[in-house]
Amino acid sequence: LWEWLRFLLVFVLLALALRSFVIAPFSIPSRSMTPTLMVGDYLFTAKWSYGYSRYSLPFSPALFDGRIGEDRPARGDIVVFRAPADPAIAYVKRVIGLPGDRVAVEGGRVILNGEPVPRTRIADFLEPLEEAGDCRPGPGRELMPDEDAEGRPVCRTPRYRETLPGGRSYTVLDAGDVPADDFAEVTVPEGGYFLLGDDRDRSADSRFEARRGGGVGIVPEQYLVGKALVVFWSSDGTASWWNPASWFTATRWNRIGESF
Repeated sequence: LWEWLRFLLVFVLLALALRSFVIAPFSIPSRSMTPTLMVGDYLFTAKWSYGYSRYSLPFSPALFDGRIGEDRPARGDIVVFRAPADPAIAYVKRVIGLPGDRVAVEGGRVILNGEPVPRTRIADFLEPLEEAGDCRPGPGRELMPDEDAEGRPVCRTPRYRETLPGGRSYTVLDAGDVPADDFAEVTVPEGGYFLLGDDRDRSADSRFEARRGGGVGIVPEQYLVGKALVVFWSSDGTASWWNPASWFTATRWNRIGESF
């Protein structure tokens, strides 16, 4: 019995150390990072990438102030972080503005240090209609119900390739005209980061004041948890515990191994 208990204790301590300092799982609960990350994706977060703060650790114990380690996010990184207004909740967004950067949004276009961030229209993003939410066209809305090549109902959303200074490139969605398409210029303070979701019109990010259940404002570095690393599992949400076959049919096999 003692040998068994000792094995369990060592296993738990090793698992806790791994999750605290090396790598941790994170699930995507909302569509704010579509199309890069999908609802139902499960990814590993690298804890070592940006050093450590109390919020890097499970349960966020107040063991020390500030952040240990010199490395910090680069523009374009996808980061997992604690919401400043509610640290019990973890969010995931993309880093757009670094300390000292001036960031604005005009007509849905990111303006970084006075220069528009280049973006190019590419093929529309098609997703199953039931996963898209409200896909009704209307004034200022560019969403459009359609069918894919196999005749299945989909929602068509304009998609763009955005390229940051330094060459980091990724895709974003623009569903139409929303109030957050225009955001007055702010200067990112020392130790802070300006974060945006890739689904620009459906993301509560640094364009919105930090409040519980809402935006995150400019995120102080102490709230960073780690850098998104790789998708290790993905499900479209149709699986049932009572039907093991559905575990396989619901899996998005093509997304497993997707890295950033």
